[in-house]
Amino acid sequence: MTSRPSRPRDRGIPEATVARLPLYLRALQALSERGTPTVSSGELAAATGVNSAKLRKDLSHLGSYGTRGVGYDVEYLIYQISRELGLTQDWSVAIIGVGNLGRALANYGGFGTRGFRIAALLDEAPEVVGSRVAGLTVRHIDNLEDVVSDENVSIGVIATPAKAAQGVCDRFVAAGVTSILNFAPVVLNVPDHVDVRKVDLSIELQILAFHEQRKSAGRRGPDWMDVLEV
Repeated sequence: MTSRPSRPRDRGIPEATVARLPLYLRALQALSERGTPTVSSGELAAATGVNSAKLRKDLSHLGSYGTRGVGYDVEYLIYQISRELGLTQDWSVAIIGVGNLGRALANYGGFGTRGFRIAALLDEAPEVVGSRVAGLTVRHIDNLEDVVSDENVSIGVIATPAKAAQGVCDRFVAAGVTSILNFAPVVLNVPDHVDVRKVDLSIELQILAFHEQRKSAGRRGPDWMDVLEV
């Protein structure tokens, strides 16, 4: 049993396409807010950093091909992508771990507008349990199973220290939660029917540091030791 990324839906949409759909949706929502009725594949590709051919292929998996000379209807494409991502219904979310990260997630206003309802916050620290965060009372983690059942939790978010993450994950799975977003710096072991998405900010920063180092080296010119070794 290993940590696995979310699967595309049964009709065979590639995983890479699924990963890009939220980017398209965000750009389309921005266009909608500006009152833009249609958008060309080139314009949408430029707004999302994806080349036009790849974008058109991605959208074709949704059955959307646009209209030659007109482009895509923004509102209809928002609906198509939202439906494909499962955002035409509300999803209840429980966050375990109400430290700085958990509080930031709970207070993020963007979840509600995208189909996600923060239904519960849980922690084990006595100084945290019972406090109010983002309009919710933090409950003790001992109530996890009851919360999952009572609030019909679909997605569990783990924002605990690494050493506690696997235990929390096991309890989520035992309670029937099959989709988990993991912020803890650890790989979770889950059954095959459970989908896990991992967000590791330290890894992302390290990748950026690598690229920044390469850019700095390019500005300085070649290192003479490297030249001599070649």
